[in-house]
Amino acid sequence: MSRVVVLGGGESGIGSAVLAKVKGFDVFLSDMGKIADKYVDMLNQWEIPFEQGGHTEELILNADEVIKSPGIPSTAGMVRKIEEKGIGIISEIEFAGRYDSAKKVCITGSNGKTTTTSLIYHLLKQAGLNVGLGGNIGKSYAYQVATENFDIYVLELSSFQLDNVYDFKADIAVITNITPDHLDRYGYNMENYVKAKFRITRNMDKDDCFIFCSDDEITINHLNKIVVKAQQFPFTQKTEVEQGAFVKDDSIIVRYKEDECDMFIKELALGGKHNVYNSMAAALAAKAMEIDNQAIREGLATFQAVEHRLEKVLSIKDVLYINDSKATNVDAAWYALECQTRPVVWIVGGTDKGNDYSSLVPLAKEKVKAIICMGLDNQKIHDAFIDVVPKMYDVTSAQDAVKKAHDLAQAGDVVLLSPCCASFDLFKNYEDRGRQFKEAVRNL
Repeated sequence: MSRVVVLGGGESGIGSAVLAKVKGFDVFLSDMGKIADKYVDMLNQWEIPFEQGGHTEELILNADEVIKSPGIPSTAGMVRKIEEKGIGIISEIEFAGRYDSAKKVCITGSNGKTTTTSLIYHLLKQAGLNVGLGGNIGKSYAYQVATENFDIYVLELSSFQLDNVYDFKADIAVITNITPDHLDRYGYNMENYVKAKFRITRNMDKDDCFIFCSDDEITINHLNKIVVKAQQFPFTQKTEVEQGAFVKDDSIIVRYKEDECDMFIKELALGGKHNVYNSMAAALAAKAMEIDNQAIREGLATFQAVEHRLEKVLSIKDVLYINDSKATNVDAAWYALECQTRPVVWIVGGTDKGNDYSSLVPLAKEKVKAIICMGLDNQKIHDAFIDVVPKMYDVTSAQDAVKKAHDLAQAGDVVLLSPCCASFDLFKNYEDRGRQFKEAVRNL
């Protein structure tokens, strides 16, 4: 019996362990930190041996294969030891793909991937297909392969999840865009990060479908250097294309093979230029899945925004509070500011990932009346914006941020949480940050 060791006891790790157990492996899970109670309960329920609070070498280095959770960097001590022993390391996505014959629609990108994934899932589900949602969103893909029976999976894949895929194959792959992010995990080398994203196109063949943004320079530069065997469908807001999606007058037009679908931009459920891109990518994926035009139009018009992504929380005395906690990099915050039409009180800050804020300065000058820095070290933000937004304040909790914003905002303003940074200085993760923000707003 082959021995599989799973490193990491979060959603991804637990799913991998359950699938390994179902497939008859001798499985063991190890986590350096504390495993959440709900996952401990699942491990016990499935009778999977595990440890937490440290790694026992002799229980790990006897593995035939190791499944590494995406949050663990390849520089971690135990990962290095596993590599030195010559034991293969794969991701949950690679492992689950071995046991899954469903069609796979896979989405990656620096920004917009959660919204695009959720949109595609919504379109396929509305059309009555038997479809699962997983990867970086919702339930673990491996857990679903172990316990469910879907014909199609829509998978959001982060670069970390793609790092250890080798034989996994997408039937439809989408790259929304690529901007500098997570460079700390890629040796501060942009090329390494771009290559990680493009792993989504590995193993694709001429019957498969690759959807990408042709307005995104980084994507196009890399695409010009490599061979992608899949059929290519660009989406763009700058030109007209023979095959793919584009904007003409006030409509998006989607051309897929012999078919054409159009829709007024004002009818899209999601506003903002970035969501026109997300909607075009989703419509192309739906066409590739043979969804009819009417169903695509209805789906794009009825979609509900993703939690923590430009999520309207409440309007209090004509001040609108928006939770965009998922904006953990400069580009995402740029989109959030770009689509605002009212004066903005901007809550920003957290753990800086080597951010360059210069692209946000013109938008801040035009739209932002006050900045509230919510982080432990806000100096870089002060330096970047002090000349264009004279009102700047520092807080260290979501409650204080909302209280200060409430004092500053006037009727007709927007209070926008779009932090531009990771959340780990004050919060468990971006979800925790978004939920604390929403709770503080509701308590006003």
